[in-house]
Amino acid sequence: MAVDPIEQFQIHNLFSIATIGHTDIAFTNSAAFMLAAVAVITAFLVIGTAKRALVPSRLQSAAEIAYEFVATTVRSTAGSEGMRFFPFVFTLFMFILTVNFIGLIPYTFTVTSHIIVTAALAVTVFLTVLLYGLYRHGLHFFNLFVPKGVPIYILPLIVFIEILSFISRPISHSVRLFANMLAGHITLQVFASFIILMGGAMGAIGWAGGVLPFAMIVILIALETLVAFLQAYVFAILTCIYLNDAIHPGH
Repeated sequence: MAVDPIEQFQIHNLFSIATIGHTDIAFTNSAAFMLAAVAVITAFLVIGTAKRALVPSRLQSAAEIAYEFVATTVRSTAGSEGMRFFPFVFTLFMFILTVNFIGLIPYTFTVTSHIIVTAALAVTVFLTVLLYGLYRHGLHFFNLFVPKGVPIYILPLIVFIEILSFISRPISHSVRLFANMLAGHITLQVFASFIILMGGAMGAIGWAGGVLPFAMIVILIALETLVAFLQAYVFAILTCIYLNDAIHPGH
C-alpha cells in the first residue's frame, strides 16, 4: 500500500467553536499541538525554577541554560539595550524549539511545517521592529535605508535595494523555517515507506533489504533533531538582528 508523505501535514478540525456567517471556527490538531507546546514550556520553566536551589537539579540547570543561551544571543547581537526584548525572543525560541521537537515524535503534528504559522511569527517580528523603530526614532528610522558613505549617483539604487530587502524579511524569515521542517519530515516519511513497501512486497527478503532505509531513518532523525534546534536558533538570532536595526537604525 502506497504511503502519502503529505498526509502527515493535513489539518483536521477537532471540534467546532463558533460559526461566523458561513465560516466555521474550529479547534484543529495544529492548535492542539501549539497549546500542548505552551503547556510543556510552562511546566518546564515553572517546575525547573520553583526551588531555585544553590545546587541546581537537572531540570533547573536546563532552564538556566536555556535562559542564558538566549540572553547571550540577544546581548551579542542587539546589545544591552536589546535585553528589553528578551521575553519576546525567548518566547519565540522556546516555542519554535518545542513544536519542532514535538513534531519528531511519531504520530504527532509538526506545527512549523505550515507556512501560515511561520508567516504569522515572522510578521509579528516585522511589525515589532517597524513599530518600535518608528516609536523610538520617528522618521529617522528610515535612515536604515540610506547607508552612509554611498556615492550620490548610486544612492537611489541602494535605497531601493535596502527597502526591498527590508520588505522581504518576513518572507525569507518564514519560508526558511517552513521549508526546512517540511522537507525533513517528507524525507523521513519517504524512507519509512520504503521499509513498509519492501516488507509487504518481498516478505523476509524485503525486510532484510529494509535495513538500509532503516539506517537512513536513524541518521535522518539525528539530523532532524539538529535541524529542529538550529532552525529555532536561526529564527531567534535573525529576530535579534532585525531588532538591532530598530534600536540602532544608522549604518
